[in-house]
Amino acid sequence: MSHFLELKSVSYAYQTMEAETLALNNISLQIEEGEFVSIVGPSGCGKSTLLNLICGLASPNCGEILLKGKAMHDMAMNIGYMLQKDHLFEWRTIYSNVTLGLEIQNRLNDQSKKHVNQMLKMYGLSEFAAARPSQLSGGMRQRAALIRTLAMEPELLLLDEPFSALDYQTRLEVCDDIYSILKKENKTAILVTHDLSEAISVGDRIVVLSNRPAQIKNIITLSFDPELTPLQRRNAKQFAPYFNMIWKEMQENE
Repeated sequence: MSHFLELKSVSYAYQTMEAETLALNNISLQIEEGEFVSIVGPSGCGKSTLLNLICGLASPNCGEILLKGKAMHDMAMNIGYMLQKDHLFEWRTIYSNVTLGLEIQNRLNDQSKKHVNQMLKMYGLSEFAAARPSQLSGGMRQRAALIRTLAMEPELLLLDEPFSALDYQTRLEVCDDIYSILKKENKTAILVTHDLSEAISVGDRIVVLSNRPAQIKNIITLSFDPELTPLQRRNAKQFAPYFNMIWKEMQENE
């Protein structure tokens, strides 16, 4: 039986006129449907590059990436990519921002509008549908960005430091919100973050990358009560041992 997503001996190098810089070296990883995987590693080790390869913005120099057992170029999988900034357009309302992708793909119809309206209501933004992005808090803007991504009904969601621009309290609240949304929607998700506490609070597994060229140093499977929210996980007895284990791995990168 094939994995939902599989990276097989993937390597990638940046090419310039002067030199070649190896960013990722021999990365092999399997991710199952509905799993939430956190990726951590030193700054500049290639975490975001790995997401770019998975979503097809770049192609590996060596190895292959399989989606449901098939090569990426043979698949038409819908992949959502949520970045550090929400990239909402100020000249559009929140509603027209979250439906932008549907408009571009000519998929804005009665059914998709119903789905968007349900998500706006469910995630506390229905009364702000006619507002402009500048009228919303940072956390609300990130929820809007997530709804825009989920409106496309992606099978795989890539999260590249999506909470990093928020203040600490809002970051915790939005992390809880987004985690519950993704679990409710049963989405497969990969989170890249520098925040070890954040990685542990949401992940089913933690992938620890080495310094560049990045290799997988360790993959740690987390065991928490599945009913716990990310904020509640931070107070669980397992949290500190996991943090110390991953911190030790990170220190050995130095």
